[in-house]
Amino acid sequence: MAILEVKNLSKRFGDLEVLKDISFSVEKGQVVSIIGPSGSGKSTLLRCVNQLETADGGDITVDGLKMLTTENGKVVYAPKKTLREIRLKIGLVFQNFNLFPHKSVMQNIIEAPIHVLKKSKQEAVETAQGLLEKMGLTGKEKSYPCELSGGQQQRVSIARALALKPDILFFDEPTSALDPELTGEILKVIKELAEEKMTMVIVTHEMEFARDVSNHVIFMDGGFIVEEGDPSELFGNTQNERTKQFLKRFKGVQ
Repeated sequence: MAILEVKNLSKRFGDLEVLKDISFSVEKGQVVSIIGPSGSGKSTLLRCVNQLETADGGDITVDGLKMLTTENGKVVYAPKKTLREIRLKIGLVFQNFNLFPHKSVMQNIIEAPIHVLKKSKQEAVETAQGLLEKMGLTGKEKSYPCELSGGQQQRVSIARALALKPDILFFDEPTSALDPELTGEILKVIKELAEEKMTMVIVTHEMEFARDVSNHVIFMDGGFIVEEGDPSELFGNTQNERTKQFLKRFKGVQ
C-alpha cells in the first residue's frame, strides 16, 4: 500500500508554472530519489507535500489521510486537525541544517518531542541520546551548532527529524552545503536508514548514491516528471534522450 500518493499536482509562482501535472506514489519502506537539473521543481514538490507551499491543483494522500483534493478546479485542503496529523507523519531534513543557533544539540532535538508530541523531558532526552549514538555524535549533547562541522550539523538535523518518529522522511538536497568528505558522512547515515527500511524521499544531485540506495528514481525537468523507474534501468538503460543528456554530465552512473 502506498504511504504517499500524489496525483496531478500543480504549482505556480505568478506566471511561472513550476509543477505541471505531477503524479507518483511511495510505498512503505521504499527509498525514492528525485533527480534533475536545478530549477526543475524538485524542492518545490517536497515543500508542497510538506505543507510549506500551497498547491494550485491536484490530490495528495499521506498514509490514507487526504491532505488536499481538487474539486471543480478549486483546491480544497483538509481540516487543520488532519493537516497537523499529516505533518507529524513526515519528517524533513533541509539542505542548510536549519538548527536553532542559540540552542545546544540536545535542546535542538528534544524541543519538538516535548512541545509538539507532549513527551516528558526524560523520555525526549532518552530518545535523543539514542539517536545521537546512532549518528556518531555521543558527547556532543552540550555543543552548539557553531561548534560543529557541517556534516555533524546535518547529522543533528537528521536526529531531530527522527525524534518525531515520522512515517516518511524527506531530504531536500542534504549534501549540497557540504564538501565531498563531509558528504560521505551523510550518505552513509542515509544508507543505514535505508537498510532499516525507513521510508524516504530524497532530492539529490548525488547520482551514484541515488542509483545505489534507491528502489525507485524520478527524473524531473521543467516542472514535469520526464521519466521514472528502477534505478538500474533509468541509469543504465534509459531510452529517454533528455535523461541521457542529463546523466552524461555525471561520471560513473552509465
